Amino acid sequence: MKVLIPVAGRGSNLRPLTNTQPKALLPVAGKPVIAHIIDKFIETGFDEFIIIIGYMGARIESFIQENYKETNIKFEFVVQIPREGSAHAVLVAEKYIKEEEAVMICLGDSIVNIDIPKMLEVPNSVVGVQKVETPGNYGVTELKEGTKVRKFIERPNIPKSNFGLVGIYKITDVPKLLDALRYVLSSNKTVNNEFVITDGLQKMLQDGVTFDVQLVENWYDCGAKISLLEANATLLNRPDFDVTKMEDIDCKQTVLIPPVKIGKNTVIRNSIIGPNVVIGEEAKIENCNISNSIIGAYTNLKDLLLKNSLVGHDSTLKGVAQSLNLGDHTEINFGN
Repeated sequence: MKVLIPVAGRGSNLRPLTNTQPKALLPVAGKPVIAHIIDKFIETGFDEFIIIIGYMGARIESFIQENYKETNIKFEFVVQIPREGSAHAVLVAEKYIKEEEAVMICLGDSIVNIDIPKMLEVPNSVVGVQKVETPGNYGVTELKEGTKVRKFIERPNIPKSNFGLVGIYKITDVPKLLDALRYVLSSNKTVNNEFVITDGLQKMLQDGVTFDVQLVENWYDCGAKISLLEANATLLNRPDFDVTKMEDIDCKQTVLIPPVKIGKNTVIRNSIIGPNVVIGEEAKIENCNISNSIIGAYTNLKDLLLKNSLVGHDSTLKGVAQSLNLGDHTEINFGN
């Protein structure tokens, strides 16, 4: 079975960071979002992936080819032009899946911790869900009995369920999926000017396809600053997290408060780092107190109190305490 991962979007909610790098490559717990997704499926035995790229797609393709070149994993890259939503994204990969009986689809803006082997054991199509506090902001499922789906609806005005779709789907009837998505596009029904896969799933239901739901263990939405930092903190605190090797960094007169992940050849002086901090490689940090933040590679920070912040690669920041969302190649000096 192949895995299809759409990552063509611009990630507007994460600007300015996504002005210079695609959302799929933003680091969470020291690893890009898309690497978390791919590695989860590889661990389960999947070895064929279709990556739907668009905005800065060449950078995503380059990252994957470089980091998985010594594996036996097969990747196909399909460009989505124009970018018209998740339903359209799956359709642009039609030639790679139309001969398949089943396919896994995982949207590329979330990290989902779900029991994939259990998902595969179910004979029907399966969607991952989690109870959400604001179902009107999500695609939701209404259940009729047990785990069987009665209805899919995208961002309902009056939600009748709080089981939100988290962006992972096992589809056991690919021809009906493709027919349903073609129907969605031909209907011109959009949500925020995008064709959404939820409407395709509802069309499949109407055509007689049975869907089950499976609760996810954890769902880390990486589509906005606050949720990205929450995902970073949660993943850093997992018992199996790969901690920083002190021999890889130059750290003096500094207190590290776990969990932290610091890239190789980073130099830190007279600072307090942590908890819940990721710092990229070859950064230079002096006289700083940093917590609950993601700091890019090749970054130069001095005399700062930073919390709940995103700082892009190759940036320089000196002299003030702030909560920031700072893009790549930025230089700010609040001192005299």
